[in-house]
Amino acid sequence: MRHRRISILAIAAALALLPLFANQSFAQGRGGGRGNAAKPRPTPRWPDGTVNWGAPVGETGLWNVAGGVFAVPDPVPGVKVDPNDALAGKPTLSQVPFQPWARAIYDYRQENQLEPYTRCKPSGAFRQVATAYGTQFVHFPEQKQFIIFQTGGSHSYRIIHMDGRQHPKNLAPSYYGHSIGHFEGDTLVVDTIGYNERMWISNLEGMPHSEKLHTIERFTRTDMNSMRYELIIDDPGAYTSTWKTMFALRFNPGVESFEFVCQDGNQADDLMVGSMENVDRTSPFVP
Repeated sequence: MRHRRISILAIAAALALLPLFANQSFAQGRGGGRGNAAKPRPTPRWPDGTVNWGAPVGETGLWNVAGGVFAVPDPVPGVKVDPNDALAGKPTLSQVPFQPWARAIYDYRQENQLEPYTRCKPSGAFRQVATAYGTQFVHFPEQKQFIIFQTGGSHSYRIIHMDGRQHPKNLAPSYYGHSIGHFEGDTLVVDTIGYNERMWISNLEGMPHSEKLHTIERFTRTDMNSMRYELIIDDPGAYTSTWKTMFALRFNPGVESFEFVCQDGNQADDLMVGSMENVDRTSPFVP
């Protein structure tokens, strides 16, 4: 009888440990075990060896920004920075070379979130790449164009001319400006001028800019799931010197762009003017 009781207890103990063993095996199968992390797939390429900036043939997927701040908050004891924002090459806020008026606008926008994007306005530079619901990067070599399509917001697109042309003189300022590009190895380099002041180039802080803004963007797909994005900001109207920042983009497989309607009478009040708890709603609503 005593031996039978011991056997029953042993069986019960073994059954209790089964979920643990199963979980460990499952984790290891997914790269969760130490030393067994699955490596990402390599950068997809077309038959001619050039980078495929989207999903491989037969698959779907869109790009989304990991993190999103232009400048990391200055160190505060006990406060951790989001690893997605703490990238090598990204400045702290105190390192951004604001002109006094630009810093004042930046500070104002931290409390008054009047972003043009929420009123269906197109967004240039990084803000386009960071538009909600994913972004597509498509190279059309026959047309000598590279086009960036965003899903959310105004649901428009930016054309990057890849035919060797120069920027035209006397450009009329626009939301996207005028973009020309070329490849440096696997890196897409985009040079843009002619922005207006009606859009924001950032989605979280509202970094100011003037019509003198000149940006250089560098996109590098490092593997199937990752893209490195560098933005150089040259704007003598808002900053005392040229500066740059870095972002990481992640590929989200299995999704596609969809019809997104940005309409009059937008009901997203907290997006348009900020949280009711933090924003004085008597402040002027200026597009």
